[in-house]
Amino acid sequence: MGSTRGVVAAGHPLTAEAGAEMLRQGGNAFDAAVAAVFTACVTESVLTSVAGGGFLLAHTAAGDNILFDFFCQTPASKATAKPDFYPIQANFGDVVQEFHIGLGSMAVPGNLAGLLTVHRKLGRLPLEAIVEPAQHWAKAGVEVDSFRAYCFELLEPILLATAESRALYAPQGHLMKAGEVFTLSDFGTFLAQLTKTGADPFYQGEIARQIAQDCQQIGGYLSLSDLQNYQVKERKPLTISYRDNTLLTNPPPSSGGTLIAFALKLLEQADLKSLQQGSPAHLALLRQAMSLTNQARRDGYDANLYQDNVADWFLGQSHLSHYHHEYANTVNKWGSTTHVSVVDGEGNAASVTTSNGEGSSYVIPGTGIMVNNMLGEEDLNPHGFHQWQPNQRISSMMAPTIVLQGNRPRLVLGSGGSNRIRTAILQVILNTVDFGMPLERAVAAPRIHWERGVFNLEPGFDQAILEREGVGAADKTIWWQQPNMFFGGVHSVAVGADNSLIGAGDSRRGGAIAQV
Repeated sequence: MGSTRGVVAAGHPLTAEAGAEMLRQGGNAFDAAVAAVFTACVTESVLTSVAGGGFLLAHTAAGDNILFDFFCQTPASKATAKPDFYPIQANFGDVVQEFHIGLGSMAVPGNLAGLLTVHRKLGRLPLEAIVEPAQHWAKAGVEVDSFRAYCFELLEPILLATAESRALYAPQGHLMKAGEVFTLSDFGTFLAQLTKTGADPFYQGEIARQIAQDCQQIGGYLSLSDLQNYQVKERKPLTISYRDNTLLTNPPPSSGGTLIAFALKLLEQADLKSLQQGSPAHLALLRQAMSLTNQARRDGYDANLYQDNVADWFLGQSHLSHYHHEYANTVNKWGSTTHVSVVDGEGNAASVTTSNGEGSSYVIPGTGIMVNNMLGEEDLNPHGFHQWQPNQRISSMMAPTIVLQGNRPRLVLGSGGSNRIRTAILQVILNTVDFGMPLERAVAAPRIHWERGVFNLEPGFDQAILEREGVGAADKTIWWQQPNMFFGGVHSVAVGADNSLIGAGDSRRGGAIAQV
């Protein structure tokens, strides 16, 4: 792909630079992606952790497509006398969202196992090189920027909930502010040990025993066997055609990719190219697609999530026909997650989304690692808290996505943002494929999100015109005062017709790119 060795788009300049350094050392897109995620565990520590979960979608230069599922698993047993599980409020400014934390919110972590599996199967550099940037910044420290300071404020009730978490995020007795230096020296030591022992202590040995013991004593569900039995799953990506492109995304049992595919199947009926991006007609079509997708999700998808071929049924013509008919009438008249996209000069592409939820506030002693709170995320528990099925992969909204033209990557993207992940990715795909916007503009353009009768709009749309045209008139409408991480963070890389590589980091989540 020309003389460029590759482009990395990520949620922090040092995250992107860690990936770029792997490319300089002769590594491929998969080395770059894994190094970037390890580094994000330091530079974006409240968004991801090796004790969280995620997915990596790989497209190899040889044309193979693999989805590595290393998301969190529910524990095998609900046996705990009294779960350590309680709510906190995260205030986004215009919207307040409730999350639950404590040891009773922790699911079996998968990120560490997944990163090591991808490295072993597709990477080429030694593990020492891969973790070196993360190790360096964990020890040397990273200056807290304004976005990280905002994240700290947002999650203050979690970061100050336990003495171990306060030691990391309030070492001087106050929550860390912009300009101060954040370190994770215990995590740096953990990474040095990781290169010698691999993941065994974390899943099989001393660290696993510590987690299980603390859960038993304080009120968590995780057991030693839960950690020992965790497995990374390799899946065939969900594949659909849209316009003249092939879309690869996250298949069931995760939900985000299938729901993006459903919305695209509806939107394909409309000639979006004839509309102005951001116009009342465009937003009315988009709002209705989001509304019908949510309706279809409730109408059988969640209930059949773990059935074989659920995506084939959900996206099949017989199921779509009712929604197509309803949509035709319209045609005629926010989560703590981070993403890394990489394309290298050989034609390999990696799209990897990882999360720690918001974090449980439990820090594994001596490691600097906070464990996820996936059992405390309302979005991931649609049937209610503590209603999860034991020993099952949790269904996620994460949807690392690659758009192919022919069998070549055209667009690599993904997002953080809880339930807003799928609508953020959907809008960037439409902006590039249908409206032909350059990547930076496609990512920066204002977004909407419709859910449960609430219509959220970022600044940049003409409020007077939309109200006059009656778009969302029946909804509770929230006009946000400024762009916000609530609407996701789509860090992406595009490949031009001339094989040039263009990256875009989403400023809503402190995005950055690094080019080699």
